[in-house]
Amino acid sequence: MADPHLDPSWLEPLRGEFAADYMAALREFLTAEKAAGKRIFPQSADWFRALELTPLPAVRVVILGQDPYHGAGQAHGLCFSVRPGVKPPPSLVNIYKELASDCGIAPVAHGFLEHWARQGVLLLNSVLTVEEGRAAAHRARGWERFTDAVIRLVAAREDPIVFLLWGSYAQKKAAFVQDVARGGRHLVLKAPHPSPLSAHTGWFGSRPFSRANAFLESQGRGTIDWALPAA
Repeated sequence: MADPHLDPSWLEPLRGEFAADYMAALREFLTAEKAAGKRIFPQSADWFRALELTPLPAVRVVILGQDPYHGAGQAHGLCFSVRPGVKPPPSLVNIYKELASDCGIAPVAHGFLEHWARQGVLLLNSVLTVEEGRAAAHRARGWERFTDAVIRLVAAREDPIVFLLWGSYAQKKAAFVQDVARGGRHLVLKAPHPSPLSAHTGWFGSRPFSRANAFLESQGRGTIDWALPAA
C-alpha cells in the first residue's frame, strides 16, 4: 500500500509499517469494501497526501484530526481541509474565527489548507479513509497504528515542533510527546476541539496560531504564514 509519491524521509522509516500484517489486512478490507460497491473517501491517490506535501524534515507544526470528512467531494487527505469549491465545514469555520481573533487574518471563502501543509504544517488524520455517509466507519482497522508510527517519527526529531492537539482524541493519541514544560523540546498546545459542540468551552481564545509562531521563531525555525490565498 506504500505510496510511490512519498518522500524518502517518510517512506524509508515507514517501510516496516507498509510491510506489516496489519497493513495487509487493512488493504484487503479496503479492497473488499470497494468491491461491495461502497464509496471510500478520499480517493486512494490522496490517502497519504499529508505526508506527500510535508516531508518529515520540513515538519514544524502538527495538527491532528480524527477521520476524513464523509461527504462526497470533501476529503482530500488533509485534516480539517476540503477541496476548493466545497463549503468549509463548521469546525473549520470556527478555526477561521479563532485565526481572525488571534492573528487578525480575515476568513477566506474556501476550506483548502494546502498552503499550510506546504509550509511544514502536517495536517494528519488518525484514520486515513472513511465510507461515504458513515463517520468513523474505518476506525480500528489499522490506520491508527500507522499514524501512531508517523507521530512517533515526528516526535523523535531533534528540531523543535509545535503539536496542536484539539480535543481529547488528539490529546490522548499524542500523549507521549514530551512538552517543553516537562523537559522536552517540543511545544504541545492543547485546546478543546473547534467543533460547534465544544468550541465555546475553551477553543475560542486559545490563540494556537500566534503561540505556535512565537515558539517557532524563538527556536530559529521561522513562522507559518497562516493567511490562506484566495481560491
